[in-house]
Formats: sequence, structure tokens, C-alpha cells
Amino acid sequence: MFTVLIIVDLTPNYYTILSFYDKAFIVIAVHTFYFYVFKTYAGIIRYSSNIDALKLLLATISSFITLMLINYITYFVIDKKIFLVGGLLINLCISFSLLFLFRLGVKQIYEYFKLVSQNEDILNAVILGADENAISIAGALDIEIPRRFKIVGFLINERHNKSIRLLDKPVINYSAQIHKAIESVKAEAIILSENNFTAEEKFAFVKDCLENNIKVFNAPVISTWGEDTQPIAKKVKSLQIEDLLEREPIRLNPENKIEQLTGKTILVTGGAGSIGSEIVRQVAQYNPKKLIILDQAETPLHSLSLEVNAKFPELNCKFIICDVGNFKRLELMFQNHQIDVVYHAAAYKHVPLMEENPHEAVFVNIQGTKNLADLSLKYKASHFVMVSTDKAVNPSNVMGASKRAAEMYVQSLYHSGIKENPDTTKFITTRFGNVLGSNGSVVPLFKKQIEKGGPVTITHPDIIRYFMTIPEACQLVLEAGAMGKGGEIFIFDMGEPVKIMDLAIKMIKLAGYEPNKNIKVRITGLRPGEKLYEELLNDECKTLPTHHKKIMIGQEVVRDYELISDRIESIIESANSLKADKMVKKLKMLIPEFKSNNSLFESLDNKEEVISDKR
Repeated sequence: MFTVLIIVDLTPNYYTILSFYDKAFIVIAVHTFYFYVFKTYAGIIRYSSNIDALKLLLATISSFITLMLINYITYFVIDKKIFLVGGLLINLCISFSLLFLFRLGVKQIYEYFKLVSQNEDILNAVILGADENAISIAGALDIEIPRRFKIVGFLINERHNKSIRLLDKPVINYSAQIHKAIESVKAEAIILSENNFTAEEKFAFVKDCLENNIKVFNAPVISTWGEDTQPIAKKVKSLQIEDLLEREPIRLNPENKIEQLTGKTILVTGGAGSIGSEIVRQVAQYNPKKLIILDQAETPLHSLSLEVNAKFPELNCKFIICDVGNFKRLELMFQNHQIDVVYHAAAYKHVPLMEENPHEAVFVNIQGTKNLADLSLKYKASHFVMVSTDKAVNPSNVMGASKRAAEMYVQSLYHSGIKENPDTTKFITTRFGNVLGSNGSVVPLFKKQIEKGGPVTITHPDIIRYFMTIPEACQLVLEAGAMGKGGEIFIFDMGEPVKIMDLAIKMIKLAGYEPNKNIKVRITGLRPGEKLYEELLNDECKTLPTHHKKIMIGQEVVRDYELISDRIESIIESANSLKADKMVKKLKMLIPEFKSNNSLFESLDNKEEVISDKR
């Protein structure tokens, strides 16, 4: 076709009406105009994409059409053409090809030198999945600076016999063993981009990778990107131990919580702590009339106030600095605000510290709970929800015993009050184990130790703990508070217990190190008051199911309120006189199952007077 057009135009009837320079000026002017219109100059050459190629094509085609129009307008006016039509077609093809190849060449040269300059730091990685999310992540990682990954393939769990490729990278099928599937592409890392497998499947998947020294990274799904302006590549991070310990999402009924929280005045004590602050975030979503957040830690409370005011600007929030042991200050707060629901999360929780400072455990965990419970009853709050701990079961330390004493007080107070008034405040206790990422918990401690190069310290090779994520624990606290009728101790299903030694080894491997090679694991011995195993129930306690499969009701023996109250007053009196041995002895009389472990108070354990089981 080109040859025919050239032959036609090269007939004797062709006359030159413009000089070479005039023709060149017209061609350059037309092309420049369309390059400006389609902004082909605006893209960064080393990041050229299909969009840039399309702009080049549109600009060169538009230039060709315009030059053809000019050519035929002159032909109809003076019966002569300015350009050979074949020449214009050749110009179109050559212009686009040269511009495209120039961009492609610059991009490839840039990629080559970028790879050469940091070759040692780049990991060959495969992406789990072959959907839109996986493709977007692969594209983002290819242009990341500095480059961390070279994507060498996509991993799918679908049988196929064809040689499928995405972004010129192979799509690999895997079945059971991941490490064997990716041997052909020599991948050193896997990026998880899918979120459609269960926690058990993810755990097995990652276990296979870690056992074969394959690094694992996590990438967010597209639906969670939101308005975050952070580059996609920066969202790809090392898999965290929290990702493995998470369980299936909790299905909750929001109607109960809407009725309890919406339009109500809510008090959250310990509101700046890890559990309290998450309760605040979740309660704020239910549009309470007023949200009162109480804590004695000034800086964390200030930080939370900035966060809450930014996220919920319309919410009526009050931030109060107060010690829950200060009865008069608390009563002034109850007088000034008609509080409907109390979430009591304020507590001292570190076992070794409370062994050394047992008076403080009594002042905060026992006296603070008593103050709030008494004021909730006096000022007619509808619900009082106490956050307790599995360390209150068969306690082996002062902290656990103080929480058990607090449980006994609020439970007996409810059963005493309901005899006189059926509409009395509903006192509810929630009991669960360790939460991932909470202040001072083992996971953040291990992370810091690994970042410093070790050693990772463990108190005993056989120590076992239950774990739950902070949002999950707080969701269940709100659910239990909404379903409670009063006097219950709700016990959460914590899943399978986790051996802390296994947890440490997995965290070291996830960080890319070899346990006891790059990072040492050191056994330090049990701390004062520490147990090898935590329990959610004592041997005599049975459970009843609820409508939520993750929440059970513990059938603890309900003690006589007058007797409990007298004993607790006596314990507080001993704490005020700073008589530690006498105070702990009284705690042991109140809680006969309290047997100190690896503690100075072990000498106080004997068969002396214990409290009677009156109801």
C-alpha cells in the first residue's frame, strides 16, 4: 500500500511548491502542538507505562491526520500537494517507533543500573495470588526506590497445564508444599496479597516457608488502601507474629450495643491504656451522648485526646486525669455527669512489679474497683463492666489475687443489691488472657530485643500463655457488657494456648534471622509470682454457654457481701499502714487458692482461717 501511494505521488504531475525548510517547519509545528495537547512530555521517562505509549500514538496519529488535511486543502485550492502521502505514513511510523523505543530504552537502562547498584539487597519474590491486587502490588514494587524485591512470578492454587504469564512473569501452581513450587524461579521470599484463606491455612502456609528459610511479607488488599497516600510498595511489610496469631473474625450483633451505648454517657477508666483506648475507639463509633475517658497517665491521655478529637470531631468527650483510688475525686465526676455505663479497665497488671509493690495493687486493683462500683450503685449507672484477667484464677501473685478480690467484690455487691432493688446496677466481669501488642506484653518486648540483635529472653522453656488481639478482646468486652444480666463472670474463648518458646523462634525467623545463630534465645528463670500455665477457670468452676460461641459464663461461688466487704476493708487498711506481709496474709485468707510462686510471700501459705462459702 505504501509503495502504491509513493508511486502515485511520484508521477510527473507532482510539483514542489514549498522548500525543504518550509516543510520541516510545518511538520515540527504540527507535532509540537499535539505533543503539547496530549502532554507526552509530562511523564517521567524511566516510569513510562502503557498510558504514555497511548499518548504518543494519539499525538503522532493526530499529527498525521492534520498534515493530510493541510496536504489536501492545498491540493483542492491550487491543485498541488505539499507532501508525499507515503512520506507522511512513513513519518507516522518512524516518529512513533523512535519515540516509543527511546522511552523503552531509557527505562531499561535505568532498571539495569538500578539492579546493578543494589543487587545484593534485592530479594527474588513471588506474589501469592494473580488477581488485580497482586498485579497492582507487582507493578508498584517494580518501580520502588530503593528496590527491595524482584518479582519473579505469581503463585496460585489452581491446576493449569498452560504456560501462563502475567507482566511477563510466570504463574506457578502450588498444592501442599510451597517451597517446592517456587524452586524453579529461585524465589527467596513470598508476598501475601490474598485474604481469602483461614487463619489455620495461613499458619500452615507460613510454617512451610519459615522451615525452608523463605521470608514472608504481607501486602494489604485493595479494599483497605482507602485514602492513604502512602505508596503501595511501602505498604508491603514483613509478616508480623500478630498476623499468625489472629483467629477468624468475630461475628457480633450490633443491636445490643446500639441500645446500650447510643445516646448514653459512657465512662472508660484506664482509658489511655492498650485495652481502655481500644474500648474508647469502639464505643465512639456508637455515637454516645458523652464519652468520659479517665486515666492517671498524663502523656498517653493527651495523645489519645488528640487522636479521638481528630477521628470523632463531633463527639462530646471529656478527658479526666484521676487516680481511681481517690474516692472524693471520683464522686465529684459522678455528680457532674450522669453516667450510664462504666467500663472499668484501670488496673496495675505487671506481676513482678506488683510483687515488689503489693500496696499499689491493693490501692488500684481493689480499692479503685470498690470506689467505682460503690459510686456506680449510688448514682444509678445501668451497667458496670469490669475488665479482669486469667491471672485471677488460682492466683500465684499479688496482682492476680487483687483482681480476684475485685471480682468477688463486684459480684457479691450485685447479688446484695438485687435483693433490695431489681433494677440495681448490673455488675459484669469479663475475664481473658494476654492481648497481643498491649503495653509491656511479650510480643513488643521480643520485637525490641530482635531489633537490637538479641538476645531474646524467656523465663522458662515450657511457659505457655493464651493470646487474643486487642480489638478482638474489646469487641467481646462490649458484647459481654450488652448481654449481661448482672452478676456474671464472662470468660472468653482464647483459642489454643501458645508456647512462648515457639513464639520467640517464629518471631526471630519472621525477622529474617536464624534462632541461636543470628539471634540468641536466653532462659532467665521464672520471675516472682509467675506461673508456667495460666488458667481461665479454677478446678471447681463450671461454665455455661451463651448465644455467642466465644463467650461463656463461669459459675463461680458467690460470697456473702458483708463478709467480703469487711475483709476487703481490712486489706485496704493494712495497705494504708504499709504492712505488706499482713496485707498479703489477709488476701490469702480471702482467696484460699492464692498460693505464691517464686515469691517472698510463699512463707505465708498455710492452712489457717479461710472465708466461708455463704451465699
